[in-house]
Amino acid sequence: MARNEEKAQSMLYRFREAQAAELGLGTRADRRPRMASACKSLRDCERWRGEILREISRKVSKIQDAGLTDYEVRDLNDEINQLMREKRHWENQIVALGGANYRRNVAMLDDDGKEVPGTKGYKYFGRAKDLPGVRELFQSRKAEEEEENQALAYYKKFMNQGPSYYGDLDEVDGKLLKYEQEAEEEDWEEACINLRGALGLPEDTSTPKIPRPTATTQVIESNSSRPPPSSKRKAPSQNEDVAMDSVTVDDSKKAKIVPDGTAAGKTVAVPPAADASRLHAQAAAAYIPFLDVEHLLPPKLPTHNEMEGVLLALRKKALVEEYFGDAT
Repeated sequence: MARNEEKAQSMLYRFREAQAAELGLGTRADRRPRMASACKSLRDCERWRGEILREISRKVSKIQDAGLTDYEVRDLNDEINQLMREKRHWENQIVALGGANYRRNVAMLDDDGKEVPGTKGYKYFGRAKDLPGVRELFQSRKAEEEEENQALAYYKKFMNQGPSYYGDLDEVDGKLLKYEQEAEEEDWEEACINLRGALGLPEDTSTPKIPRPTATTQVIESNSSRPPPSSKRKAPSQNEDVAMDSVTVDDSKKAKIVPDGTAAGKTVAVPPAADASRLHAQAAAAYIPFLDVEHLLPPKLPTHNEMEGVLLALRKKALVEEYFGDAT
């Protein structure tokens, strides 16, 4: 009769012991603790997590069996979800003991880049997705996603629009300004006719023109609003006058010279590349002295490519923080 020590050293006994450990049927002293927080050894935590993963893999393979009844499929699916929760507890304990972080909650995406339903919370595996109550659940989720996609496709044309959507480029081509001037002239003509009738003036009285500010008066008003130079400055010498005259002559080749009728011999340079928005801002700044021209310009909205670049940079930053942690 062999002793117990001799039985323990036999090849068949060790094979049965390894098989029981793989199936999760270890001895009482070698059973997995009920509470993951009770285990203080990082090596044991890794071991129990690996054992849970093997159990999950075995049950997921078993749930694919077509000979199982619906009740057995439901029980197996419940056991798999229970093992998933237990695995999460062991992963939390591993992180608490300073081990690797296995808690990477990466969303499962399909071919279209959309999140697969049933990947959060209670999950369904294998034949559990074809159960009578679960099939309708997935179909309802699919219908809701289709409705959301239709609504998103309808409102997508109003998203990520450029400056033209907000009307900031309406005055660039000049058509709107021309239409507004024509309407303004019609209103001015009608107001003059009503005023002649109210004052009893003859009908052949000429209609005065609309007083419009010109570019010359705008530049003169902006120059007059500047403070005069200090009287303490020294008068420029003759050499400096010659240098300034040469600079004026060179600049006159690049700028357009507009004669000033108010003062003899004075000319005002108007830059030819000034756009319509800056001219309007200058005209408004002439009447509002406490605001600069830059304050009255329309805001510069980001383009579609710039917004895509910002969103891509934020997505990259989120992925780096998810996989590598906060670098700071």
